[in-house]
Amino acid sequence: MHETPGELSRLQQLLDTSASEAGPHLRGMLGAERRLDAAALCERLQGMRLLVVATVTADGRPLAGPVDGYFLHGTFWFGSGRDSVRMRHLAARPAVTATYLPGQELSVTLHGRAELFDILDPAHDELRRAMLDFYLPTQGPDFETWLHKENPIGARIVPDKMLALAFPD
Repeated sequence: MHETPGELSRLQQLLDTSASEAGPHLRGMLGAERRLDAAALCERLQGMRLLVVATVTADGRPLAGPVDGYFLHGTFWFGSGRDSVRMRHLAARPAVTATYLPGQELSVTLHGRAELFDILDPAHDELRRAMLDFYLPTQGPDFETWLHKENPIGARIVPDKMLALAFPD
Protein backbone atom coordinates (compact mmCIF):
# COMPACT_ATOMS: atom_id res chain seq x y z
CA MET A 1 0.00 0.00 0.00
CA HIS A 2 1.12 3.56 -0.70
CA GLU A 3 -0.93 5.25 2.03
CA THR A 4 0.47 6.72 5.21
CA PRO A 5 -1.48 6.44 8.49
CA GLY A 6 -2.61 10.07 8.02
CA GLU A 7 -3.79 9.37 4.47
CA LEU A 8 -5.70 6.29 5.65
CA SER A 9 -7.38 8.38 8.35
CA ARG A 10 -8.39 11.08 5.83
CA LEU A 11 -9.64 8.42 3.41
CA GLN A 12 -11.72 6.78 6.14
CA GLN A 13 -13.23 10.14 7.04
CA LEU A 14 -14.05 10.78 3.36
CA LEU A 15 -15.67 7.34 3.00
CA ASP A 16 -17.72 7.83 6.19
CA THR A 17 -18.85 11.35 5.26
CA SER A 18 -19.70 10.33 1.68
CA ALA A 19 -21.78 7.39 2.93
CA SER A 20 -23.64 9.51 5.46
CA GLU A 21 -24.43 12.18 2.83
CA ALA A 22 -25.66 9.69 0.20
CA GLY A 23 -29.30 9.71 -0.84
CA PRO A 24 -31.78 7.28 0.74
CA HIS A 25 -31.54 4.68 -2.06
CA LEU A 26 -27.74 4.51 -1.92
CA ARG A 27 -27.66 4.62 1.89
CA GLY A 28 -29.93 1.58 1.82
CA MET A 29 -27.28 -0.25 -0.20
CA LEU A 30 -24.41 0.89 2.05
CA GLY A 31 -25.04 -1.48 4.94
CA ALA A 32 -22.16 -2.39 7.24
CA GLU A 33 -21.66 -5.71 5.43
CA ARG A 34 -21.02 -3.88 2.13
CA ARG A 35 -18.80 -1.03 3.30
CA LEU A 36 -15.05 -1.34 3.06
CA ASP A 37 -12.85 0.52 5.48
CA ALA A 38 -9.97 2.58 4.11
CA ALA A 39 -7.30 -0.07 4.66
CA ALA A 40 -9.35 -2.82 2.99
CA LEU A 41 -10.15 -0.53 0.06
CA CYS A 42 -6.48 0.36 -0.46
CA GLU A 43 -5.54 -3.31 -0.31
CA ARG A 44 -8.08 -4.16 -3.03
CA LEU A 45 -6.96 -1.33 -5.34
CA GLN A 46 -3.28 -2.27 -5.72
CA GLY A 47 -1.79 -2.11 -9.22
CA MET A 48 -3.44 -0.82 -12.37
CA ARG A 49 -7.23 -0.63 -12.29
CA LEU A 50 -9.24 0.17 -15.40
CA LEU A 51 -11.43 3.18 -14.61
CA VAL A 52 -14.22 4.90 -16.46
CA VAL A 53 -13.57 8.64 -16.17
CA ALA A 54 -16.22 11.24 -16.99
CA THR A 55 -15.33 14.81 -17.89
CA VAL A 56 -17.52 17.74 -18.97
CA THR A 57 -17.58 19.28 -22.44
CA ALA A 58 -17.70 23.04 -22.98
CA ASP A 59 -21.47 22.85 -23.52
CA GLY A 60 -22.01 20.84 -20.33
CA ARG A 61 -22.33 17.31 -21.73
CA PRO A 62 -20.62 14.42 -19.91
CA LEU A 63 -18.00 12.46 -21.82
CA ALA A 64 -16.83 9.14 -20.35
CA GLY A 65 -14.07 6.77 -21.33
CA PRO A 66 -11.54 4.27 -19.95
CA VAL A 67 -8.16 5.08 -18.40
CA ASP A 68 -5.49 3.08 -16.61
CA GLY A 69 -5.90 4.18 -13.00
CA TYR A 70 -3.53 3.75 -10.07
CA PHE A 71 -4.69 4.15 -6.47
CA LEU A 72 -1.95 6.10 -4.69
CA HIS A 73 -2.21 7.98 -1.39
CA GLY A 74 -5.96 7.47 -1.07
CA THR A 75 -7.12 8.51 -4.53
CA PHE A 76 -6.90 7.58 -8.19
CA TRP A 77 -4.24 8.92 -10.54
CA PHE A 78 -4.09 8.42 -14.32
CA GLY A 79 -2.31 9.73 -17.38
CA SER A 80 -3.00 10.49 -21.02
CA GLY A 81 -1.58 12.36 -23.98
CA ARG A 82 -1.31 16.13 -23.65
CA ASP A 83 -3.52 16.61 -26.69
CA SER A 84 -6.20 14.13 -25.61
CA VAL A 85 -9.78 15.38 -25.43
CA ARG A 86 -10.01 14.16 -21.81
CA MET A 87 -7.03 16.18 -20.63
CA ARG A 88 -8.14 19.28 -22.55
CA HIS A 89 -11.53 19.02 -20.81
CA LEU A 90 -9.87 18.67 -17.40
CA ALA A 91 -7.55 21.61 -18.04
CA ALA A 92 -10.55 23.82 -18.82
CA ARG A 93 -13.07 22.25 -16.42
CA PRO A 94 -11.49 20.08 -13.71
CA ALA A 95 -14.75 18.46 -12.51
CA VAL A 96 -14.38 14.69 -12.83
CA THR A 97 -16.03 11.44 -11.84
CA ALA A 98 -14.26 8.08 -11.95
CA THR A 99 -15.66 4.61 -11.37
CA TYR A 100 -13.88 1.31 -10.90
CA LEU A 101 -16.34 -1.52 -11.45
CA PRO A 102 -14.53 -4.81 -12.09
CA GLY A 103 -17.72 -6.85 -11.85
CA GLN A 104 -20.57 -7.32 -9.45
CA GLU A 105 -18.28 -7.77 -6.45
CA LEU A 106 -16.93 -4.21 -6.05
CA SER A 107 -17.82 -0.64 -6.97
CA VAL A 108 -15.70 2.44 -6.21
CA THR A 109 -16.81 5.88 -7.40
CA LEU A 110 -15.06 9.21 -6.84
CA HIS A 111 -16.47 12.66 -7.55
CA GLY A 112 -14.12 15.62 -7.38
CA ARG A 113 -11.68 17.67 -9.40
CA ALA A 114 -8.56 16.80 -11.31
CA GLU A 115 -5.15 18.29 -10.63
CA LEU A 116 -2.98 18.03 -13.74
CA PHE A 117 0.80 17.59 -13.74
CA ASP A 118 3.70 16.53 -15.93
CA ILE A 119 4.21 12.77 -15.45
CA LEU A 120 7.90 13.12 -16.34
CA ASP A 121 8.51 15.78 -13.68
CA PRO A 122 10.58 14.12 -10.92
CA ALA A 123 8.35 15.82 -8.33
CA HIS A 124 5.48 13.59 -9.54
CA ASP A 125 7.45 10.41 -10.06
CA GLU A 126 5.05 8.11 -8.22
CA LEU A 127 2.55 7.77 -11.09
CA ARG A 128 5.34 7.21 -13.63
CA ARG A 129 6.85 4.58 -11.34
CA ALA A 130 3.47 2.82 -10.92
CA MET A 131 3.01 2.80 -14.69
CA LEU A 132 6.49 1.35 -15.22
CA ASP A 133 5.96 -1.28 -12.51
CA PHE A 134 2.82 -2.43 -14.30
CA TYR A 135 3.89 -2.25 -17.95
CA LEU A 136 7.62 -3.06 -18.00
CA PRO A 137 7.10 -6.76 -17.12
CA THR A 138 4.70 -7.23 -20.04
CA GLN A 139 5.92 -4.68 -22.62
CA GLY A 140 9.60 -4.43 -21.77
CA PRO A 141 11.82 -1.33 -22.01
CA ASP A 142 9.99 -0.12 -25.12
CA PHE A 143 7.19 1.09 -22.83
CA GLU A 144 9.51 3.50 -21.00
CA THR A 145 10.89 4.78 -24.31
CA TRP A 146 7.34 5.30 -25.58
CA LEU A 147 6.32 7.04 -22.34
CA HIS A 148 9.12 9.59 -22.62
CA LYS A 149 8.40 10.17 -26.30
CA GLU A 150 4.66 10.59 -25.64
CA ASN A 151 5.35 13.30 -23.00
CA PRO A 152 2.13 12.49 -21.12
CA ILE A 153 0.20 14.56 -18.65
CA GLY A 154 -1.08 13.10 -15.39
CA ALA A 155 -4.16 13.75 -13.32
CA ARG A 156 -4.75 13.21 -9.64
CA ILE A 157 -8.38 13.16 -8.57
CA VAL A 158 -8.96 15.27 -5.48
CA PRO A 159 -12.16 13.63 -4.25
CA ASP A 160 -15.07 15.47 -2.67
CA LYS A 161 -16.96 12.18 -2.36
CA MET A 162 -15.93 8.55 -2.55
CA LEU A 163 -18.26 5.59 -2.29
CA ALA A 164 -17.04 2.03 -2.09
CA LEU A 165 -19.32 -1.01 -2.05
CA ALA A 166 -18.22 -4.63 -1.79
CA PHE A 167 -20.77 -7.31 -2.49
CA PRO A 168 -19.97 -10.56 -0.68
CA ASP A 169 -20.56 -13.81 -2.55
